[in-house]
Amino acid sequence: MAGDLDSMATEMEKSRSHFFSPLFHLDMASSCSGSHPNAEGDGGGLHVLAVDDSVVDRRFLEKMLKQSEYKVTTAENGLRALEYLGLLGGAEEGNNCNDSDLKINLIITDYCMPGMTGYELMKKIKEISHLKEIPVVIMSSENIPTRIEKCLEDGAKEFMLKPIRQADVKRLKCHVQSLKHPNHGMLSWKISVDSKSET
Repeated sequence: MAGDLDSMATEMEKSRSHFFSPLFHLDMASSCSGSHPNAEGDGGGLHVLAVDDSVVDRRFLEKMLKQSEYKVTTAENGLRALEYLGLLGGAEEGNNCNDSDLKINLIITDYCMPGMTGYELMKKIKEISHLKEIPVVIMSSENIPTRIEKCLEDGAKEFMLKPIRQADVKRLKCHVQSLKHPNHGMLSWKISVDSKSET
């Protein structure tokens, strides 16, 4: 199965390398320039909730996250994610994520999912007082600038284009660190050219 995932990711990367695409994201260069003193490996033991309706994409993302030493919980759609977060039985009365085994440090979700998009999932999370500070990263195989800009303007920390690379996964830690060290580096929006075809 692992071989199939690797081969699929390679084919997706090849198909993407034929074009350059504008990608909106946070300039985290300064805040990511050094390693966090308490980090263990790339993920530092951070707990990531990964949401994707595609079994192949979900397993591939889970594999990369675990390779970077993140703790991973997966959900196949937005409702499952909300259920894990304890939000289906009542917004403010749900799981407060105080338990160390349940605490989520970051959520990464696909945009296009049946029933609830990644954008809608993010908006629901941002409405809850004890969850709204959790960084949310949205990913998609569709490069639609207006969609990307709206997600970022409404609270997403980053919008990643699939296929997700290991370098993208390693960068996730920076969004959690920015919350712990808000004055460590300047956060700014910028438009850059996706150079994945050069790597």
